[in-house]
Amino acid sequence: MSDTDPARFATHFAAPRGFRQAYVHEGAGGVPVVCVHGWPETKRIFWRVIEPLADAGFEVIVPDLRGFGESELGPDGFHDVPAHSHDLYALVHDHLGHEQVVLVGGDLGGPVIQDLALRHPEWVERMVLFNSPLPYDKERMAGLRSRPAREASDYFVRQGTDPDGLAAELDTPEQRRRYIATFYTSRFWAHPGAFVDPAEPPGRFGGSAVVDFHTEPFASAASLRASFGGYESVFDPAARSEAPLLTRNDRTPTLVLFGPSDHVLYPDFDRMAAAVFGRHVGPFLLRDCGHFVPWEAPHALVSGTQMMAADLLAARRSSPVSRG
Repeated sequence: MSDTDPARFATHFAAPRGFRQAYVHEGAGGVPVVCVHGWPETKRIFWRVIEPLADAGFEVIVPDLRGFGESELGPDGFHDVPAHSHDLYALVHDHLGHEQVVLVGGDLGGPVIQDLALRHPEWVERMVLFNSPLPYDKERMAGLRSRPAREASDYFVRQGTDPDGLAAELDTPEQRRRYIATFYTSRFWAHPGAFVDPAEPPGRFGGSAVVDFHTEPFASAASLRASFGGYESVFDPAARSEAPLLTRNDRTPTLVLFGPSDHVLYPDFDRMAAAVFGRHVGPFLLRDCGHFVPWEAPHALVSGTQMMAADLLAARRSSPVSRG
């Protein structure tokens, strides 16, 4: 089945927090792994790793965050990191009943899984983190290149300080999708050619059917505006449901991966991450990979996650329940 088939995996829905949240759920009975997308992404960014992770023995849970993809908007109007964090705990712990999990995330999903690991330290057994915002440690990060290129930050400021104005300018589905397409193409977030598949027909947005696949969920005006919430919360205290937990973590074993072709993130992301995760593995740099690690380097993400959870997978395989 094609990587760009929206129906490749069944979508499930639950509403433990008062809104309808969409998620993919494959490999029931395995080690629970929760894959958390970033911006401008949906659960579709994990389409290339869901089946391999399930085949490796994981129970794969891939939600659309509130306001993204097939999930409804947050009923309280918040779309910041703590809101997403509480949503995922309610979905995976309360609704699906998992007492411990492995978390995987990058971009916006990175702060979300970091918040979850600090908020629920006994629940999060391992983390796999890539190309993500990090807490800033002035002393440990002294001398590191900790600021992204200024020319790459215009979108961040606009989405954070004038989200309504930007949303009003993007007043048709086509304009909204073309805006999102730039992040997969001309803004140099991805490694060159990462979102062009010669086997796929040409697309309408960015010249690629692969880009079309990832931009389609952002055609909705409400979804696009809600997706700016994470940026808005950086600048406007009124857009924060509460303070996020984003600080050093010395407890959770964390695999750090870095796609260095990414021009929007800190140039020294790998070294910065090593400075704030006391129990880190790596960091490992991924050749010919940029910001969108699950799509650009699926084998590295799957094999790395499998390595980090090798003992958990072995224990699950040997347990009486897993043997049936």
